[in-house]
Amino acid sequence: MQASTLAQLAVTGLMAASLPLAMVWISSDASKYRKLVWTTVFLTFDLIVFGGFTRLTDSGLGCPDWPGCYGLANPFLAHADISAAEALMPTGPVTVMKAWIEMIHRYLAMGIGVLIVTLMATAWVQWRKSRRAEFAPGLPTMLFGFVCLQGAFGAWTVTMKLQPVIVTTHLMLGMGLLALLAWLGARQNAALRPANGPALPASLRALALLSGALLAVQIFLGGWVSTNYATLACTEFPLCGGQLVPDMDFAHGFTLWRALGKTAAGHYLPFAALTAIHWVHRNMAFVVVAVLGVTAWRAWAHPALRTLARALALVLLAQLATGLGTVFLHFPLALAVLHNAGAAALVLLVTMLNYALSQRRQQLPAAHPEASPAFP
Repeated sequence: MQASTLAQLAVTGLMAASLPLAMVWISSDASKYRKLVWTTVFLTFDLIVFGGFTRLTDSGLGCPDWPGCYGLANPFLAHADISAAEALMPTGPVTVMKAWIEMIHRYLAMGIGVLIVTLMATAWVQWRKSRRAEFAPGLPTMLFGFVCLQGAFGAWTVTMKLQPVIVTTHLMLGMGLLALLAWLGARQNAALRPANGPALPASLRALALLSGALLAVQIFLGGWVSTNYATLACTEFPLCGGQLVPDMDFAHGFTLWRALGKTAAGHYLPFAALTAIHWVHRNMAFVVVAVLGVTAWRAWAHPALRTLARALALVLLAQLATGLGTVFLHFPLALAVLHNAGAAALVLLVTMLNYALSQRRQQLPAAHPEASPAFP
């Protein structure tokens, strides 16, 4: 790729970041750094949702190279190549619409990369000046490394032709980036409004951590369903193919390193493998709903956590509804995108809940001497 194209892409990334940076600069927020963090959280959430839209509209190869489109900086310049590919395969992976969807996704990702670089640089400068805890640069620096890794997987998603494990890992890294940004945002909120009140039960902290772990597993399974195009492997509920436990091929379905639609040996993936992928995600959802539901119920009892608990319960119910809706309504695009957004919202809320609990750990009472066992 020519240096001029790379320069144009860099300018595009700066332009994508310029509006949010300008909004932060002119805002009246007491902490502009805090404002920048939450602006980046918001745009990262949007990027994940738009990434889901890109995947669900089969636009991941709308531009079959990376980081540009046919070696150029935008689909306008590459219009002739895109139109030629579309003429050969009108319903293929490359069309004018799909190319724009893919490149808008990349431009937004580049803009977020610029914002994260700004966060890291600001944190280091302010930390050296003040040594204030909210500017501790470790987490912003980790975010920079994370977004670089995410960019690499974005490139491999294209160059490895949507290999399911690469695309699913790309999704998981996006969710991880959102969680890290949410943790940083919660830290900025705590700097302005330190937590007051009694310590919270250690058991609730453990439950919130379990919720986060199960949610991560379920998002991986959901990504595996999506990247293997297994959403319609079961088109009824609670049965699948007329059976409670249908014929399934777990070995081929959960072999990670293989091409899209193929087994590790290069044969076509059997339908029973797609059924296994869908069925596991569907049944894991009940475990996640139960654990996150109990977590929200337990958190609701504490006034400091009530707002988070209420939001978690509402999003959890909405996520269950959109998941069932994709099955009953045969995978409408709008519901599928909402389901992806719901997963990102759950990551955001569970992360913020874990941060709140980490700041208000239960102080265990000191043991009384008379309660200690006597040793000779």
